[in-house]
Amino acid sequence: MGSMFAAWRMRLCVPVAAILAAGLLPAGAADAVADFYAGKTLRVLVGFGPGGGYDLYARTLARYLGKSVPGEPTVVVQNVPGAGSLKVVNYLANAAPRDGTVLATFARGIVFEPLLGHTEGTQFDAARLNWIGSISNEVSVCALMAASGIATLTDMQAHPFKIGASGAGADSDIFPIVLRNLFHLPMKLVSGYQGGAEMVLAMRRREIDGRCGWSWTSLKSRDKAMLDAHEIAVTLQIALAKHEDLPDVPLVMDLVGDPQKLAALKLLVSRQQIARPFAAPPEVPAERIAALRHAFDAVMRDPEFLAEAQRLALEVRPVAGAEVQKLFGEIHASPPAVVKIAAELIREVP
Repeated sequence: MGSMFAAWRMRLCVPVAAILAAGLLPAGAADAVADFYAGKTLRVLVGFGPGGGYDLYARTLARYLGKSVPGEPTVVVQNVPGAGSLKVVNYLANAAPRDGTVLATFARGIVFEPLLGHTEGTQFDAARLNWIGSISNEVSVCALMAASGIATLTDMQAHPFKIGASGAGADSDIFPIVLRNLFHLPMKLVSGYQGGAEMVLAMRRREIDGRCGWSWTSLKSRDKAMLDAHEIAVTLQIALAKHEDLPDVPLVMDLVGDPQKLAALKLLVSRQQIARPFAAPPEVPAERIAALRHAFDAVMRDPEFLAEAQRLALEVRPVAGAEVQKLFGEIHASPPAVVKIAAELIREVP
């Protein structure tokens, strides 16, 4: 299955300017797309309030997206917070115009919830959304304080330790439970922290020993001093593929031999592949989806966009829309036995 995971790595499409030359969109269709978007407003909806990471990624993308869409529509960002971004996903799936004038970004994990039996309030089928792309995939890690004496997965299996979490459904909660159930870890989960900063403070106070489901990007940008001072040890990567920064840190996908458990783990970890996703409603004309995907890919290579993302400390590791679409098709075709195992892996056992 390693080759399958490798296939999910980003494969960017040709730029919008090359669509016609490459024969990917007939001349009449390209003209029709440009005619449609000319003078239009393209809305990018954010499932959270202003100021957070999803909002920052969306606003940065929006500044460059319009010039790459045929017809150069005006692009505006609107915040539609509610229910951890469930509100905006339900709107996108059911009420948003099906004409290509609305995109949305939302919590990556929320679109996996119905498949795992968490259907309360959900009114969407993630596989039917038109996925435009993700600005980044995500590698999360387990990192523990050096003072805990835990520096490897073997240590995690041998010594009791405490991991901090923010609450049910968050990566910081889901992934430790999965790891504990998979590897029989003597781990105690301490929930209720408001966010990463509180968890790091708790680590320094020795209230907890570490974090699992800690974004490697966040760790590098906000807590690099702890790494440099060797205050923490990174013991495990949680993603579909290793981060180039961490070639010697084990990847969880490489540690599971049972095929059904591995398939279940893939289902759970796949959310990492779409860390900053953007999607359009179902039933949008195919030629407009193609144009939006090409525009998105073009922005991912735009030197001005990349320079701004670097200034803002936004990691850009893009995943093309077609790859995200394929991923959801495969995940939603998971056999019931695999889905059942995945649901059991995220079940908290007293």
